Amino acid sequence: MARAYTQRLDLFALAAWVGLVATGLIAIYSTTHGPAAAFAPEGTGNNFQRQLMWAGLCIVGLAIALTIPVRYYRHLAFPAYVVSILLLIASLVIGVEVNGAKSWIALGPVRLQVAEIAKVGTVLAVAQLLSERRINKARKVNAALQAVGLLLLPAVLILMQNDTGTALVFLGLVPVVLFWSGMPLYIIALILSPAVTGYIALLSPPVALGFGLVFTGGLYWYTRQRYVTALAALLTGGVAASLSVLMTYVFQPHQVARLVSFTNPEAEQWRQGVGFHLVQSKAAIGSGGLWGKGFMQGTQTQGAYVPEQSTDFIFSVIAEEFGFVGSVVLLALFAALLLRLIHLGSKVKHPFGSMVAAGTVGVYLIHIFVNIGMATGLLPVIGIPLPFVSYGGSALVANTAMLAIVLNTHMRRDDLSIYGY
Repeated sequence: MARAYTQRLDLFALAAWVGLVATGLIAIYSTTHGPAAAFAPEGTGNNFQRQLMWAGLCIVGLAIALTIPVRYYRHLAFPAYVVSILLLIASLVIGVEVNGAKSWIALGPVRLQVAEIAKVGTVLAVAQLLSERRINKARKVNAALQAVGLLLLPAVLILMQNDTGTALVFLGLVPVVLFWSGMPLYIIALILSPAVTGYIALLSPPVALGFGLVFTGGLYWYTRQRYVTALAALLTGGVAASLSVLMTYVFQPHQVARLVSFTNPEAEQWRQGVGFHLVQSKAAIGSGGLWGKGFMQGTQTQGAYVPEQSTDFIFSVIAEEFGFVGSVVLLALFAALLLRLIHLGSKVKHPFGSMVAAGTVGVYLIHIFVNIGMATGLLPVIGIPLPFVSYGGSALVANTAMLAIVLNTHMRRDDLSIYGY
C-alpha cells in the first residue's frame, strides 16, 4: 500500500520546489559570501548556513508529512488553528521585536515567526470548515462568512504585531475562499473593489473616481439590483474619499511617504529616504540586462546598496546577477508550481483536498505578486518574503508544510472518500 502511495507522489511539483529553494540558496550565498558580506549587518553572515540547515529540516519534515494519513490533517485542522491563534497572542505578550514587528517568539537560539506558522493552521481550518458534511445551499453563505471570520482573526492579531505585509496575505485569501465556496462573482468583485480603488487612488485620485463610476455602472448593468449598485458606489467612493482624508489629516508624514513613494521613488523628497529601497532595487534589476552580470558580480547588490537583499529584495539580486533570463526562469518555476498544485487539487474530488490546494496557491500567489511588485516599484514597500527563495526559516518551513499537505492529499485522494464529509 505504501508503495502505491509513493507512486502517486508528484515529482514535478517536488522538482519545482527544489529549483526554487536552490535558487534562493544561491542568491543568499551571493549576498553573504561575495563582496556584499563586508557591508552586511552584524549577524547576517551565517544566513546561508542557517537557510541550508532549514532546507535540510524541510526535506525531513516533508518526507514525514507525506507518511501521515490524510484524515489526521482533517482531525487536527481546528486544533492547529487554535494553537496558531494562541501563538499569535503569545507573541504580542512575550514576543521579540524585529524590524518594528513584534511577531517573533524566541525558543533558545531559534526565533519562530508565528505569523508564518499561522498560515498553515488557517488554511487547514478553512478547508475543513468548507468541506464538512451536509453544507447545502442554504448554509453556503453562513459557512463562507465563518471562513472569512477564520481569516480575519489572525489578520487582526498580526496587524497588532505591526506586520502589515503578512496580515495582507490573510486578507488576500478572503476572495479566494469565497470563490471556492461558490459565492457569486459580483460579491467577490465587491469585496475586491476597495483594494483596487485604494491602489488606483495612490496613483491618481481622478482615475480612482473614474474607476468607481465605471465599476458601479458595470455592476448595475450585470445585476440590475439597486442595493448592489449603492454598495458598489459606497465601497469605491468611500475608500477614495477616506484615503484622501487619512493622508491629509490623520497619517503622519512618514506614513504618507511610505504609501505614495513607490509612485515616484526618484523624487527629491523621497530618494534619500523611504524611496531609497525602490531606487536601488530598480537600478539593480535594470543593470542586470539580458544575461546578468554574473554570480556575485552585481554592482548594486554586492555594494550593499539594496537593503534587505537576502529577504524582501532578493529578487533584485537574482535579476542583477542572472538578468532577464534568470528572472524569467524564476517566474517560470513559480508558474509551474502554482499550475501544478491547481491541477493536483482539481484531481482530489473531496472538497478538503481542493480547498487546501486553493488556499496554498492563494498564499504563494499573494506573496509572489506583492514581493516582486514591491521590488519592481509597482507596489508600496510593505515587507513580505518571496516563497522558498527569501531567507527565513519560519517561512520556508510553513510554505513547505503546505506543499507537503497538498501532495499528501493528492497521493491519498482515494482515502478521503472513505471518511466521507
